[in-house]
Amino acid sequence: MKKWLILLLFLLASLSYAQEEVPFPSISIRVSPPQNQRDLVVTLEILLILTVLTLAPSILVLFTSFTRIIVVFSFLRNALGTRQTPPNQVLIGLALFLTFFIMQPVWSDIYNNALTPYLNGKIGYQEMFDRTMNRVRQFMINELKNHHNEDNVFLLASNVGLKLDRIEEAPNTVIIPAFVLGELEIGFKMGILLYIPFIVIDMVVASILLSMGMIMIPPVLISLPFKVLLFVAVNGWDLLVAGLIRSFAR
Repeated sequence: MKKWLILLLFLLASLSYAQEEVPFPSISIRVSPPQNQRDLVVTLEILLILTVLTLAPSILVLFTSFTRIIVVFSFLRNALGTRQTPPNQVLIGLALFLTFFIMQPVWSDIYNNALTPYLNGKIGYQEMFDRTMNRVRQFMINELKNHHNEDNVFLLASNVGLKLDRIEEAPNTVIIPAFVLGELEIGFKMGILLYIPFIVIDMVVASILLSMGMIMIPPVLISLPFKVLLFVAVNGWDLLVAGLIRSFAR
């Protein structure tokens, strides 16, 4: 009897507490005008940083040397026939660090001539954008001229009805895709040169296996160690990275 009485009291207490309203903290969002000019500048800086972070992948891929490097690395791995060795994470990481190394002069000029004056209040954000884009634009134009890919600019300009005498007159909407097309062309040309010695090894191994009657053995299985051995013997990674760095106009 005592047990049932205790249980009944416990249930009544629970019901009484359940009927009480549980207080919730109140949340309010208020937008107030800036108190001074510095508050407005800080707000614009935050928006600028968020915009740059959002566009960072596109900027890195389209405006820098990253495209050419990663295309060449992909061709190398396919030519060796090693499938996922080196893995994608390693190739992308190496391509990123090489991009930072190659683009260092451009980043330094942007920091000294655009970002630092803006942070010191000497120029506005519009002029900072103009100086930054002009330096990146100069890099893209130098690469187009260095590898004789000016025809990409004139091709794209003619399709939109623009008549240009020099590629410097082209707007950014033409320069950027022309630069990306040029990087793809250069990457494919370097990939073809990488494929040639490895194709020769595949052909020799396939001919030897066919002459010996070993048609059931995949030639790739036999040629893979020889291709890797050749690449290591000639110090292939150093030659490839050095060639990539020299292919950019410094």
